Amino acid sequence: MAIVETRVLSKVYGSGDVTVAALRGLTLAVEPGAFVAVMGPSGCGKSTLLQLLGGLDRPSSGDVLIEGRALAGLSDDELTALRRRRIGFVFQTYNLIPVLSAVENVALPLALDGVRPAEAQARAATWLERVGLGDRLEHRPSQLSGGQQQRVAVARALVADPALVLADEPTGNLDSRSADAIAQLLRQVADSWGRSVLMVTHDPRIAAYADRIIFLKDGTIVDETRLAAAPQAVLAADASLMEAR
Repeated sequence: MAIVETRVLSKVYGSGDVTVAALRGLTLAVEPGAFVAVMGPSGCGKSTLLQLLGGLDRPSSGDVLIEGRALAGLSDDELTALRRRRIGFVFQTYNLIPVLSAVENVALPLALDGVRPAEAQARAATWLERVGLGDRLEHRPSQLSGGQQQRVAVARALVADPALVLADEPTGNLDSRSADAIAQLLRQVADSWGRSVLMVTHDPRIAAYADRIIFLKDGTIVDETRLAAAPQAVLAADASLMEAR
């Protein structure tokens, strides 16, 4: 069963003579443990697709299914619970809370879901160690580099053990070295930790870390590439990149 699936998904903004079709009958499926990149020009529907997949907006027609569960029939409260427990989000701008430490930022989704503070902090610390920040638990965002902040964001996305991670231009604010480190980390999220990852990116080099690249134009899928074997530079476990700060 696909982790996330869309069925003839369409989204239209505006009404009457002033309408914009952001998505036009888009159908796709992402399997368990897959790493999928979505590319396309500005205005092609990439951001709209992420919003619909994450339950942040509702389609004009068609449907989104998460683990076989149709989002159309869910109430706002049910959607909120599903986002919190089954979907992790990684944004270009990190979206960390400045006054909280790294471990507090990562623990926040669990705290909001009613997990006991001690357990939430322990699980957050475990994920920060997994992403290479075990020595930065008490650092606030201002004390971390951009690459480190994005690692915190990845740990936060994973702390509730979601089935799906949605990443919106996760390397857009990073230098090339840190961008490669984050792309390798997302590759590990799929390969080692078994989560499905769907990433929007404008960078073909970063997209090459994925198993599959989907190309959007004018709200539809116009091409798709499956990467049977990623470039050697992508596959290499370059320790210096993973240690990038």
